[in-house]
Amino acid sequence: MQPKMGSFISLEEAQNQKTINQFIPRNLPLKLLLMLLLLGVIGMVLLYINMYTNQYAIVTKTHSQIQKCVQESKNLESWIKPPSSVFHDMNDIELFWRASFVPKIKKYPFKRTPKIAFMFLTRGPLPMAALWGRFFKGNDKLYSIYVHSLPSYRPEFLPSSAFYRRHIFSQVAKWGMMSMCDAERRLLANALLDISNEWFVLLSEACIPLRNFSTIYHYISNSQFSFIGAFDEPGPNGRGRYNERMSPEVNISDWRKGSQWFEINRKLAIDIIQDNFYYPKFKEFCKPDCYVDEHYFPTMLSIESPHLLANRSLTWVDWSRGGPHPATFGKDDITDDFFREILHEETCVFNDQPNSPCFLFARKFSPSALDRLLENSVKFFGF
Repeated sequence: MQPKMGSFISLEEAQNQKTINQFIPRNLPLKLLLMLLLLGVIGMVLLYINMYTNQYAIVTKTHSQIQKCVQESKNLESWIKPPSSVFHDMNDIELFWRASFVPKIKKYPFKRTPKIAFMFLTRGPLPMAALWGRFFKGNDKLYSIYVHSLPSYRPEFLPSSAFYRRHIFSQVAKWGMMSMCDAERRLLANALLDISNEWFVLLSEACIPLRNFSTIYHYISNSQFSFIGAFDEPGPNGRGRYNERMSPEVNISDWRKGSQWFEINRKLAIDIIQDNFYYPKFKEFCKPDCYVDEHYFPTMLSIESPHLLANRSLTWVDWSRGGPHPATFGKDDITDDFFREILHEETCVFNDQPNSPCFLFARKFSPSALDRLLENSVKFFGF
């Protein structure tokens, strides 16, 4: 007779129970073991879910960053919008490199309004700021301002001033030394970061405008040439300052002299800040009594781009009193006859044609002259 099925199952269960009991400590209940096994399974499931979630988050974050980068590179405005502030942490090498970028396609794929960059090279305060503020008023889209002063100077312009937060990172600039040209190059490089700046005017704290803004903008924007003096002067203050050790980069026949105060276009501004061919020679061999700021730019640009130079300055100065510095004018000099002589008695060449006026700016004016200049600005200058 065959055993009943129930008996067979009971024997099998008994055998399995015996096997399990061999691995269970006698003092550990079966229910507790099953609970621990269940908790272990739940822990493994939670660990897997957590790993999957983190992996998805990392992929999503990386994808988001990639998308953002792609969007920025496609956004033309990020390239053409002028810097919101003149403050940055670039040193001169980094700044000049960044400012030297030149688009190869000359036609702009956007509406560009060319601006004049007014660059003030000062020791400290700008005593003529009120007069310049009146000059700039109402022309915000046509100009930008950059100020290079002694590093120790702390400007205190109000937010309503055109000069508010327009001081760039500066270093000490000494008259007649290469540090003066370094400061001018630093101004140019900062101004070049704004792609809308097309013309660059170097001024001092003692300079004033001689015309209203629209007249000066029209004059500069319609000129075929840049305004920087570059003369071959045979005397001791010209060729007499040349050092033969500057050849072959600069020969005596190349040597030029001109005013420190210039107006140049964007092409020449880039040429100046990217130069490393002439710069070492001038830095090493043009020291007082050479006065490098009167020779470096005029000589270099006369060699490289003579066809772009008007060979004169737009800034009037009076050297008639002699000495190493031009005359300074105070309150008592501000008369009708004084400005009539400056504004109307000179003739020059503009775009290869006889022209008047010749000067758009003048120096040197002391702080005492400011009140009288403001009182007569409409009569003298038209603003």
